[in-house]
Amino acid sequence: MRSRTRARTVGRILAVRTGIAIPTVVAVSAAMFALASLSPLDPLAAYLGDRYQSATLSQRQQLRDAYGTETPWYTAWWTWLTDLLHGDLGWSSTQSLPVSTVLAERLPFTLGLSALALILATVTAVVVGSSAGMRRGGMLDRACSVLSTTFAAVPPFVVSLVLVSVFAVTFRWFPTSGARAPGTTYSAAGIAAHAVLPLIALTVSQIPWLLLSMRAAVVDSADSDAVRAARARGIYGWALLRGHVLPTSVAPTLALLGTRLPELIAGAAIVETVFGWPGMAEALVQSAAALDFSLMAATTTAAALAVLLGSAFSDAATAAIDPRVRIAA
Repeated sequence: MRSRTRARTVGRILAVRTGIAIPTVVAVSAAMFALASLSPLDPLAAYLGDRYQSATLSQRQQLRDAYGTETPWYTAWWTWLTDLLHGDLGWSSTQSLPVSTVLAERLPFTLGLSALALILATVTAVVVGSSAGMRRGGMLDRACSVLSTTFAAVPPFVVSLVLVSVFAVTFRWFPTSGARAPGTTYSAAGIAAHAVLPLIALTVSQIPWLLLSMRAAVVDSADSDAVRAARARGIYGWALLRGHVLPTSVAPTLALLGTRLPELIAGAAIVETVFGWPGMAEALVQSAAALDFSLMAATTTAAALAVLLGSAFSDAATAAIDPRVRIAA
């Protein structure tokens, strides 16, 4: 009976959040077109590069008509939205490729790096935070608090630059940038070797708040009446942590994951730029500078959808793990 009730709660959360996500993503895409139209940048400068200064006024006007840079934003947005509903993501003027091709080539690198970093950060936070919380005031607890506070104040690009300087330039243990050696094709071994440093940088940027949240939740749970009663019955160690502390302590950390997704996306863009990782960061910067509406719209709405879905799934996981939780939306 409890499992059915919990399943209904999870289903209700996902259904309501899906209903909220659809109009939210549509509004985000419209806002992106509206804000991009206010940009003082001339997209032709990005299209033409060094040829921009030598182009005549008539040539520039012909290019503007060809690229549709003077089309009102609401007309461009509606055209993009209707094409999207027919499965057409549009053409990327900066990459000279269909947007679907750009996403297919670059998105796996970004998603793979971000997902693996989030998994590693979560596992580290749960394991270390549980140990620190169960031994409050000990050496591990104090070290975790100090290191988490310190790294929370360090931007991801600083961590990335330090890793490059020490492990790639000084010791030459890892490649400095990219995901393959020059002149070679992508391979699993090459991608793994190039991914070590950006993965460490992105993981380190996500650990502090997750670790502090997990540690605080374990401390609160360890002081609860239920845990005191379990100790009175002679339950200690791993059995106490697994059966009485973790079920109520993991939920706040899972809830925090949904709110940290925007930071994860921003951190991934920064880390990719520093390490030259062939993900979406470079394409996103180029599309913003050149007002590549199709690519900007696809990446912006995808990021918004990822944040909304991540928040929904974290709340659903919280409701599935902790029977005390009753979330309707």
